[in-house]
Amino acid sequence: MSTDAAMAAEPVRIAVALPTGATEVSGLWSAASGSATRTTVALAHGAGAGMEHPFLAGLTEALAADGISVLRFVFPYVEAGRRMPGPAAHAVATWAGVQEWLAGAVPGAYAAVGKSYGGRMASVAAAEGIIAPAGLVYLGYPLHAPGRSDRPRAAHLPAIGTPQLFVEGENDPFIDPRAQFDEVVATCRDARVEWIAGGNHSFEVKGARRPAEQIGAGLAPVVAGFVRSL
Repeated sequence: MSTDAAMAAEPVRIAVALPTGATEVSGLWSAASGSATRTTVALAHGAGAGMEHPFLAGLTEALAADGISVLRFVFPYVEAGRRMPGPAAHAVATWAGVQEWLAGAVPGAYAAVGKSYGGRMASVAAAEGIIAPAGLVYLGYPLHAPGRSDRPRAAHLPAIGTPQLFVEGENDPFIDPRAQFDEVVATCRDARVEWIAGGNHSFEVKGARRPAEQIGAGLAPVVAGFVRSL
């Protein structure tokens, strides 16, 4: 981690009650200094990267600088050193543990934010009533695997009453065809989409090379604006 905010993050341990037994996962708490409000975000990583990925570090730094405290964390499979996500129930249980940690550390409302897999797992936890964030932000919702639009991951979304923000790259293969994605968003009770022009699933834009840290920081105003509107 190269940013000041990321370097200042406090390592924490988060208790998680898995179906297979109690465990703990690692987290990084970045408190916004001088913030007049108790605006808090829980930020989950995607399937192929942990909480220290530069994209998340850049987003965290920018949010903390804007007065929003951030709790990053890993899912149990990352804690165990594995590369492939474990059962969905383990990710849902982790989100429950994150909510409990926040309730003890910074009582009050929080927003659940996740990159790809991390956001989808937050939506599952919310749909099942396991967590109750003030809002949900999906940074590249993985509606389906690229080229597998016949297997959408959306049946649970209409059950969510919490406001949802889909931050999506216009060229993201995980939401192609666009018409299918639009139909899914229309089934949600309270949802809107923020489009990133030319962006792919990682919000990279062809012909405009930028470090992942900078890309993450660039999404902070969108996330912060939504979180503060809740």
